Amino acid sequence: MDALVSAVVPLAAGYLLDLLLGDPAWLPHPIVGFGRAIAAGERTLNRGGSAWRFTAGAVLAAGLIVATYAAARALEAAAARWHPAAGLAVATVGVFYALANRTLIAEGRAVFAALERGVDAGRRQLARIVGRDTARLSPAEIRVAVCETMAENLSDGVVAPLCWYAVGGMPAMLAYKMVNTLDSMIGHHDSRYEWFGKAAARIDDVANFGPARLTALLLVAVARSGRGWHFVRRFGRAHESPNSGYPEAALAGILDVRFGGPHTYDGERIEHPWIGENPRDLGAGEIGCVARLNHAVCLVAVALAGGARAWAG
Repeated sequence: MDALVSAVVPLAAGYLLDLLLGDPAWLPHPIVGFGRAIAAGERTLNRGGSAWRFTAGAVLAAGLIVATYAAARALEAAAARWHPAAGLAVATVGVFYALANRTLIAEGRAVFAALERGVDAGRRQLARIVGRDTARLSPAEIRVAVCETMAENLSDGVVAPLCWYAVGGMPAMLAYKMVNTLDSMIGHHDSRYEWFGKAAARIDDVANFGPARLTALLLVAVARSGRGWHFVRRFGRAHESPNSGYPEAALAGILDVRFGGPHTYDGERIEHPWIGENPRDLGAGEIGCVARLNHAVCLVAVALAGGARAWAG
């Protein structure tokens, strides 16, 4: 019973807190601290030749990931020694911080709502959640971009953290968030980060390999979409990322829409493979369908993670 309680209670409570609160701006967030630590390390170590940059970046990434896991585990253990309820509370807070289900849905809805006020408002709101240039996107392209990023981040922000909870509890969940933050900050293909961030990017690829494919399967399952399954098999590998194409293909199939194609980043047009074949315009109300899918996938993933963690414990 103790193992069941320690596995299920923090996960269920953290999930409910995320549903209730999301990511309020007034609440301090550990990801901000992760970002500051990465930025400080990058300023100090990202210099010299390519071999040195690669080694220094790998050491920084490994050190921060291990330190995050160790600190979270030590904090949880210290709280549990003081009182079992305190240990559960610390684990609950960690789960709450690591999940991003409500925030992901809210950001997607905000872009659709802004677009109803005008295309410029939609472009500005979209720029908050994507890296591509948004200044010339049409309303149809804006809606597609929202759905693409919601599919990708359903894996990165929801299913992957829950998978790592199943593996190692709250400390592994937060360690994964450090992996994801490292990739988002330094895992870029440009002159500054190509070598320094290469290890971080590869670690992120490995950490997301299973979760991305599980996300695609869960999307198809909760939608009961044969076309979604067909898209996963046909288009899952049609992406420069080894992982992002799978959840994107699943959602594209469910919606019967086309994702991918050319995007512009910092004024440079980059060609991406198409995922899907139907270039239809998404309707303003279809964000509701995507939000329901996200909620359903999150709930199933929470149940699976809790069951796996309880069984392992």
